Amino acid sequence: MLNFSLIILTITLTPCFGEKINPPCVLSHVNIYAILLQTQTESQTKKRRRINAGRTGEIMTKQEEIRQLKAEQDAVILAHYYVDPQVQEMADYIGDSFYLSKVAAGLGNRTLVFCGVSFMGESGKLLSPDKVVLMPDAQADCPMAHMVTREEVEQYRKEYPDLAVVCYINSTAEIKSWSDVCVTSANAVRIVRNLPNQDILFIPDKNLGRYVAGQVPEKHVMLVKGCCPVHDHMSPGEVSALKEIHPHAQVLAHPECNAQVLKLADYIGSTAGILKYAAGSSSREFIICTENGVRYELERQNPGKEFYFPDTEPVCRDMKKITLDKIIHVLRTGQNQASVPEAYVPSAGRALEQMLKLAQ
Repeated sequence: MLNFSLIILTITLTPCFGEKINPPCVLSHVNIYAILLQTQTESQTKKRRRINAGRTGEIMTKQEEIRQLKAEQDAVILAHYYVDPQVQEMADYIGDSFYLSKVAAGLGNRTLVFCGVSFMGESGKLLSPDKVVLMPDAQADCPMAHMVTREEVEQYRKEYPDLAVVCYINSTAEIKSWSDVCVTSANAVRIVRNLPNQDILFIPDKNLGRYVAGQVPEKHVMLVKGCCPVHDHMSPGEVSALKEIHPHAQVLAHPECNAQVLKLADYIGSTAGILKYAAGSSSREFIICTENGVRYELERQNPGKEFYFPDTEPVCRDMKKITLDKIIHVLRTGQNQASVPEAYVPSAGRALEQMLKLAQ
């Protein structure tokens, strides 16, 4: 509530032609209220940005404001390996899409801030339907997440009655709803191998699907044309050039990479797998064939080791849209809440739950 005392405000109006108008004008009570309201709002904003305990008058950093807002909103921040380092530094949990969704489902916090792209927020909402899921940038998206059509899936189902549609978790909730089970780059081989079906349609990533097919030759794995542009466009020539400069470096590649890059790899695995391999290897040098955001965790976990990326450094522009300012904004306002159309919820949720079951 605003506390008003009697205020008399007068102004002298000066029209565009320079003459003064007398007598002075008295502002209406509506204008006075607006001025006072604006003043109070600005004061509250400034007050909020000040540290109350022990450092009166010092302006909060963005990091400090995020911590305060998290406490007020009972929020937890989950960040993908590919977002900017300063965002990863503020995260309570850092991981790949599967890890973050799995962790989120077991948390008691009422608000989840997913620092990543839209399909991650959808997956989080599917696994935690009673929680508020906030996306710092509602426009951050994954091109590959849309790279298959329902018509394609239905045509394969007609041709192969025994078909199992295996959907990479990096896909929209709608695409998940057409599928029998979701997979990640970490568990795709194990889940496909253990499925009773002989005929497998792997969607939407052709590169990960091709890698899976090579690991389970006993299955008939069919692919569509989707891909991650960042990994698919990686240059095998640039990787080979790095290998010539650093002959003792091991090449660690994500299976979303094109087949030519994977042929050069000493290790192929998920982002989490690459981190684990680098930490456990006696090698001191590594050539990393995945999005450059993983550099933060690689260097943090492995002081003294060197990590090299191709000259055309792989960058996911959508992941880099996430900033501290946008995290502050959604925590303040509650905007950009992730949601899933009700029509997709039952079947998409089953595909994710089946993944959690088979991945144990």
